[in-house]
Amino acid sequence: MTITKEELHQQIDQFPDEISIDEVIERLMMIDKLETRKKESDKNQTVSEEELKKEREKWFK
Repeated sequence: MTITKEELHQQIDQFPDEISIDEVIERLMMIDKLETRKKESDKNQTVSEEELKKEREKWFK
Protein backbone atom coordinates (compact mmCIF):
# COMPACT_ATOMS: atom_id res chain seq x y z
CA MET A 1 0.00 0.00 0.00
CA THR A 2 1.08 3.54 -0.55
CA ILE A 3 0.43 6.58 1.59
CA THR A 4 0.46 10.24 0.71
CA LYS A 5 2.64 12.73 2.54
CA GLU A 6 -0.48 14.37 3.90
CA GLU A 7 -1.78 11.07 5.29
CA LEU A 8 1.62 10.38 6.79
CA HIS A 9 1.71 13.81 8.41
CA GLN A 10 -1.73 13.21 9.90
CA GLN A 11 -0.60 9.94 11.42
CA ILE A 12 2.67 11.34 12.74
CA ASP A 13 0.81 14.22 14.38
CA GLN A 14 -0.99 11.63 16.48
CA PHE A 15 2.22 10.03 17.75
CA PRO A 16 3.53 10.90 21.20
CA ASP A 17 6.27 13.52 21.48
CA GLU A 18 8.88 10.83 22.09
CA ILE A 19 8.71 7.53 20.28
CA SER A 20 11.20 4.89 19.24
CA ILE A 21 11.90 4.09 15.61
CA ASP A 22 10.66 0.54 16.22
CA GLU A 23 7.36 1.85 17.53
CA VAL A 24 6.99 4.20 14.54
CA ILE A 25 7.51 1.27 12.22
CA GLU A 26 5.03 -0.90 14.15
CA ARG A 27 2.41 1.84 14.10
CA LEU A 28 2.85 2.48 10.39
CA MET A 29 2.57 -1.23 9.68
CA MET A 30 -0.61 -1.38 11.75
CA ILE A 31 -2.05 1.60 9.86
CA ASP A 32 -1.24 -0.15 6.59
CA LYS A 33 -2.93 -3.37 7.72
CA LEU A 34 -6.02 -1.56 8.93
CA GLU A 35 -6.34 0.40 5.70
CA THR A 36 -5.91 -2.76 3.65
CA ARG A 37 -8.61 -4.56 5.66
CA LYS A 38 -10.92 -1.55 5.37
CA LYS A 39 -10.56 -1.58 1.59
CA GLU A 40 -11.22 -5.33 1.52
CA SER A 41 -14.33 -4.80 3.61
CA ASP A 42 -15.54 -2.02 1.32
CA LYS A 43 -15.20 -4.44 -1.60
CA ASN A 44 -16.99 -7.21 0.34
CA GLN A 45 -13.84 -9.32 0.27
CA THR A 46 -14.31 -10.57 3.80
CA VAL A 47 -15.04 -13.90 5.41
CA SER A 48 -18.22 -14.27 7.43
CA GLU A 49 -18.02 -15.34 11.02
CA GLU A 50 -19.77 -18.58 10.12
CA GLU A 51 -17.19 -19.34 7.39
CA LEU A 52 -14.43 -18.61 9.85
CA LYS A 53 -15.88 -21.00 12.42
CA LYS A 54 -16.13 -23.78 9.84
CA GLU A 55 -12.54 -23.22 8.75
CA ARG A 56 -11.30 -23.16 12.34
CA GLU A 57 -13.06 -26.45 13.05
CA LYS A 58 -11.06 -28.05 10.22
CA TRP A 59 -7.79 -26.86 11.75
CA PHE A 60 -8.48 -28.23 15.22
CA LYS A 61 -9.91 -31.65 14.42
